[in-house]
Amino acid sequence: MNEENITNLSEEIIKKCKEKNYMIATAESCTGGMVSSFLTSIPGSSEVFDRGFITYSNLSKTELLGVDSNLINKYGAVSSETAIAMALGVINNSQAGISVSITGVAGPSGGTDVNPVGRVYIATVNDITTNCNQFNFDNKGRDFIRLSSVYEALKMILAVL
Repeated sequence: MNEENITNLSEEIIKKCKEKNYMIATAESCTGGMVSSFLTSIPGSSEVFDRGFITYSNLSKTELLGVDSNLINKYGAVSSETAIAMALGVINNSQAGISVSITGVAGPSGGTDVNPVGRVYIATVNDITTNCNQFNFDNKGRDFIRLSSVYEALKMILAVL
């Protein structure tokens, strides 16, 4: 996995979204907009990329995406429940027909016994399916975890397309 692989996946997603007339949008926490950045680096992405939400704080998840604060308090910001709620919030607050969300612990600090550094949840939603996967990336540094998260998110989007 490297930036060239990520760019190639991004190109394929933009192409398939155009073919299927899908708009796409994102909600990102630990990746801070990296998925959006890779997707929008592709020429012609403006035809299918609607918007990206960078919801780093819990408050931003509730204010921008409508994630219930009680859900975050019960399950934590880094959970499948929150990732799914974020992805659904993207659909409800955009023109997109497909969404992806990422929430996790990129490190180097912030890890806990429940959510160690490298734990990331990625969810996708479209009009047919809702998927959420948990990833446990090796703690090889913040950049590695963030790029790995972007790569896996793009693979999940392609699987839905």
